[in-house]
Amino acid sequence: MNNIKKGIKGEVEAVNYLISQGYRIMDRNYRTKAGEIDIVATKSNILVFVEVKARTTTRYGYPHEAVNRRKQMKIYKSSLIYIQHKGFSDYQIRYDIIEVLLNGNTRINHIKNAF
Repeated sequence: MNNIKKGIKGEVEAVNYLISQGYRIMDRNYRTKAGEIDIVATKSNILVFVEVKARTTTRYGYPHEAVNRRKQMKIYKSSLIYIQHKGFSDYQIRYDIIEVLLNGNTRINHIKNAF
């Protein structure tokens, strides 16, 4: 499975997981001049910006380890643009990472308040 297919499958799995947990998906692959946000979701009055990382192995580390400070800043800056553009100023904000391990048995690890 190539990286693009892994990414797409990982995002689909993450969306399905979030919906099963009571989240409402607002946007996917939201692009700004600052970067891209994989998933934007809400639950109660919390607006959640989700970075999805999918891997087939942990041989080179866990997926969340790929979300470095630079990537976090891109997501943060993009989230500010999103909030302003979409009018979510009354919501609490949270930044999560969802790890998806695609090695036969799909496993999901939802890291809330990841950064």
